[in-house]
Amino acid sequence: MKKLALAGLMAVVGTAALASGYVEPMVEPEVVVAHSSSSVGGVIVPLLLLVLVAALAN
Repeated sequence: MKKLALAGLMAVVGTAALASGYVEPMVEPEVVVAHSSSSVGGVIVPLLLLVLVAALAN
């Protein structure tokens, strides 16, 4: 009976020793979205053209 209890104790201690290893966490890279400022240039060019046409009409 003592051998059976000792075998059970060793089995429990052995599984706990294997389960206590360090595992480095997996970190996913962060996605960065860059916004361009081309929309401002798309508004300024037609406005300058409109001012130029208005100046030539006078």
